[in-house]
Amino acid sequence: METRAHYVAVGAFVLALVFLAFTAVLWLAGTQFAVSYDHYDIFFKGPVTGLSKGAAVDYNGIRVGQVSEIEIDPNNVEQIRVTVEIKSTVVIKEDAAANVETNILSGVSYVLITRGTQEAKQLVAHDGQRYPVIRPRRSTLASISARGPQLLEKLDDILDQVEDLLNDHNREVFASTLEHVEKFTGSLSAHSDDIGQLVAEGKTALASLDKLTTDVDNSYTAPDGLKEQLSGTLKGLSAASHQLDLALQDARPGVRTFSQHTLVDIGSLIGETRQFIAGLSRLAAQLERDPTRLLFGDRREGYQPK
Repeated sequence: METRAHYVAVGAFVLALVFLAFTAVLWLAGTQFAVSYDHYDIFFKGPVTGLSKGAAVDYNGIRVGQVSEIEIDPNNVEQIRVTVEIKSTVVIKEDAAANVETNILSGVSYVLITRGTQEAKQLVAHDGQRYPVIRPRRSTLASISARGPQLLEKLDDILDQVEDLLNDHNREVFASTLEHVEKFTGSLSAHSDDIGQLVAEGKTALASLDKLTTDVDNSYTAPDGLKEQLSGTLKGLSAASHQLDLALQDARPGVRTFSQHTLVDIGSLIGETRQFIAGLSRLAAQLERDPTRLLFGDRREGYQPK
């Protein structure tokens, strides 16, 4: 009887565990089925090494879904079509971009979605698309890998240029330049005392110049200094200019009378003086030609017919 009782207890305990496990599975399955997902397509140009079905899909570092399908695009063999399923509660914007990132430590690749902004519209499927299409973006590692051949080619060109630069002639010139530099530094070392004295004299000259500028500034701003003297001189010039302006205003009527009457009389006098000088000129010319005629008159008798 005791042995049968133990069997019954063990059987009951096992049945309870099976029931609890079945209930947990149903609860988890119900929870899983309660979450709805939206599907999106991403078309990558180039390899998606390390990415597999079931890989994680992150949105700005947060797990939001997984990769449901990876295949070559039937419409373009140069593209890889990656279909992802993302929780319906996550809104994907039109300016969002997706790229394949690889965990350096584990080597597992995943899809990272970034660059979505609140102002952008929600991404929807267009005509001819089975799902909304998230635009692809190259990752940093993929960009470096894609540009690897170009970088190697440029590096090879740089090495060729460096080899041309370091030819025998340039090496000789560089060695000669180093020799001249060594001689110059040696000469500087030999005249270090003179250079020190020159620097000291320069400091003294700068100190004297600073003192001179200070003295000039003091002489200009000090009481009874150059500033006040110049101010007084300018005031005196202003007063003299004012007095001269008043004198010109007082003399203006006399100048007007002089210009209107006196200048006319002077013009007449000058004309008469010119006539007098002309008469004297004629008299002098006649005296020079025949002085006796001027003194005794004209003694020539005219012709008298008989």
